[in-house]
Amino acid sequence: MRFENQKKKAANRKNQRTQALKEIKMRPNIDVHDYGVKTKAMRKFFDRGDKVKVTVRFRGREMAHMDRGMNLLARVKEDFAEDCKVEFEPKTEGRLMTMVLAPKNN
Repeated sequence: MRFENQKKKAANRKNQRTQALKEIKMRPNIDVHDYGVKTKAMRKFFDRGDKVKVTVRFRGREMAHMDRGMNLLARVKEDFAEDCKVEFEPKTEGRLMTMVLAPKNN
């Protein structure tokens, strides 16, 4: 009996999956194809049940156009509205603008 319970617990631990936080890095002037590649990777992460942190990095003169980064994150949020929910709204920390998305099925 004790051995059976021990086996069940071991099997349950083996099937357990922790939710990882994956990061996707973008730039504010990302091209259409590059954006498609990044969103394809994000879909793969959501299918596995992982959270995704979307980071927009600004360099040099891009700092004057923070609205482009906000528009990019709004576009990501709109594209994944049916697949995921926004866990942390977009916020700016120095040269980085970040947003965290989590899959809806969890």
